[in-house]
Amino acid sequence: MPTTRPEGAERSAVLLDGTTVDIGPMRASDADRLDHFHHTLSGETIRLRFFGVHPDLSDQELHRFTHVDHVHREALVAVHEGAIVGVARFDRLDDDGDEAEVAFVVADAWQGRGLGTVLFEQLAARAREVGISRFVADTLFLNRRMLAVFRATGLRHTESFEAGVVHVTLELGPPAVVTVAPAETT
Repeated sequence: MPTTRPEGAERSAVLLDGTTVDIGPMRASDADRLDHFHHTLSGETIRLRFFGVHPDLSDQELHRFTHVDHVHREALVAVHEGAIVGVARFDRLDDDGDEAEVAFVVADAWQGRGLGTVLFEQLAARAREVGISRFVADTLFLNRRMLAVFRATGLRHTESFEAGVVHVTLELGPPAVVTVAPAETT
């Protein structure tokens, strides 16, 4: 399995309102942009992502969030006009396992525009490439937008509820296989 993300992994995506964002792998050099992004989030968005008050990312968190191996830990950033507007990540639960915890955060002004769905789709595709077939997530029951993203994937999933937290398991299935029909000869 490759341990680095291939060059050219960045892609553009068009959101529901026609806005284009660039989505690519998180890099160590993104630490300052990630810190700035975090400080633009509302207290409510931070609470939904971190399950409590979390006004600042520690140096250790910034390092962990920006130093990923793209196989066991992956993070994608959505960028618009040079600024991070969304982050999606997975962390494999066991080094050799096929299950990973998934988490997302989208800037307040970008919520409801389809960015979470786009990030999920691209992160799920990457997960399948590296042998992950199941995502798990814990989200607050009040995080209706995140739950809506999970439910709208069309993937087989289960949910359980305890103490205000919804535990979601999503079956990603195998990597997509593209079949190319042979060229006709005449």
